[in-house]
Amino acid sequence: MCPHPADAAGAPACSPAAEAGPVPRPRADAVRNRERILVAAREVLVEQGSAAPFDEIARRAGVGNATLYRHFPDRAALVHHVVLFVMERVTVQGEDALAQEADAFAALCRFTHAAADERIGALCPMLAGDFDGEHPELIAAREALTETVETLVTAGQQAGLVRTDIGVGDLMVALSQLSRPLPGISCMAVEGFVHRHLQLFLDGLRAPARSELPGEAATLEDLRQKTM
Repeated sequence: MCPHPADAAGAPACSPAAEAGPVPRPRADAVRNRERILVAAREVLVEQGSAAPFDEIARRAGVGNATLYRHFPDRAALVHHVVLFVMERVTVQGEDALAQEADAFAALCRFTHAAADERIGALCPMLAGDFDGEHPELIAAREALTETVETLVTAGQQAGLVRTDIGVGDLMVALSQLSRPLPGISCMAVEGFVHRHLQLFLDGLRAPARSELPGEAATLEDLRQKTM
């Protein structure tokens, strides 16, 4: 109920719409700038690590430093949103592969190459130090990604196309390692090698297995426990 008295005409002096007002939508150019910054930051951070200079990120995004800081006031905020950005985009790539590929192994291959293009290797150097990996947004994104990749791997195994002695953790470790360029080398300079080496790895996942793997299949939870 409106706490203010009615006006002279007997109508309430305020209404829920007047009190709350419409929620303003971000301007289209602001949305574009934000995404350009996240894409540029993803590239720079995977090449130079989490200490990469903001100046370089702004330059690659084609925006001024003030615009970058307006969207992301400090490094922690930028890293947080880059990690979210990558995880959410990789999850979508997995969902698309599941929905659009009839062959389970083809879906797994499509996802793996697409995840490399999304620079999932950028996550590793950022998930260290004082990074808040338990933020609710990140937990939700991680659970969504885990579910999608588990579905991809399980579908391949149930179809008899993927060896059964590997787990999601094995896939994600290899994907992260193989999609990261050597220090000082740009992502684009090694693009062909990344996909070439990923396909070699993927061929090694085909069933029937031609060798016995040492150790046990790794889950994503195994990886988290080893890095904490």
